[in-house]
Amino acid sequence: MTCSKTDGWSIGQRDHRVIKSMMPYWQWFYKNYFQVKSQGWENIPATGGSLLVASHNGGIAAPDMFMAMYDWFVHFGIDRPAYGLMHPTIWKVNPNLADLAVKCGALQAHPKMAVAALKSKSDLLVYPGGVQDVFRLYSERHRIHLAGRTGFIKLALREEVPIVPIVSTGAHETLIVLADFYEQFKTLRQWGLPWLFDVDPEVFPVYLGLPWGLSIGPLPNFPLPCSIRLKICSPIIFEKYGRLACCDREYVQQCYNLVHSKMQESLDELITQRD
Repeated sequence: MTCSKTDGWSIGQRDHRVIKSMMPYWQWFYKNYFQVKSQGWENIPATGGSLLVASHNGGIAAPDMFMAMYDWFVHFGIDRPAYGLMHPTIWKVNPNLADLAVKCGALQAHPKMAVAALKSKSDLLVYPGGVQDVFRLYSERHRIHLAGRTGFIKLALREEVPIVPIVSTGAHETLIVLADFYEQFKTLRQWGLPWLFDVDPEVFPVYLGLPWGLSIGPLPNFPLPCSIRLKICSPIIFEKYGRLACCDREYVQQCYNLVHSKMQESLDELITQRD
């Protein structure tokens, strides 16, 4: 099978010219629309090869993710190699958007690409909570949601890299997720109702937001204006690394619990500062 140039299966598809062209647009949203304030950039190691673990908010628009990207390029420049894992569904649902994302540093969310990025001494951004995180209920907006996925822990242990958590607040107020009817719609799927684009969305939220007003399903949204706060936390260094460590289920779970608790503590502090 022939793959497109920007299929996300290579770390060589990042395009500095595209990133540079996007910076003025991100800057306007950063300074005017979301009035972002960030802290903790000194916690990013001076050399590459860190695993950045974050929680994202605000539906498909995920404005805190894009604002963190802009902030990264402001602090470290476009030349420092940095990538982010992106759900493979995007290539199927919106190839043009996927093409743009790859040119800005997106890679297929696959262990092979995660390892390739870290072995190249690039920084790698991951969102373990996935769509369950980005579409979590409004009432859960102040809770870190990593969906119990421990793959990022195994990755850090195997590649022997530090984890740098990133937390944010505000972006989950750019749309209001009222409920998730995924289980109900999964039942309808079993009765023969097809998924849109023949893709399992993994969530089926009901939310209030632009441009639909009331939306049913994980439709694209335009974020409401809201103040966003970002915090880059201190690196987390585990006691043990290596293949034996990443194969120890109990140890992996302990590391996962540590990262989750540290991120929740940092988010709680950030919310207090914002209030």
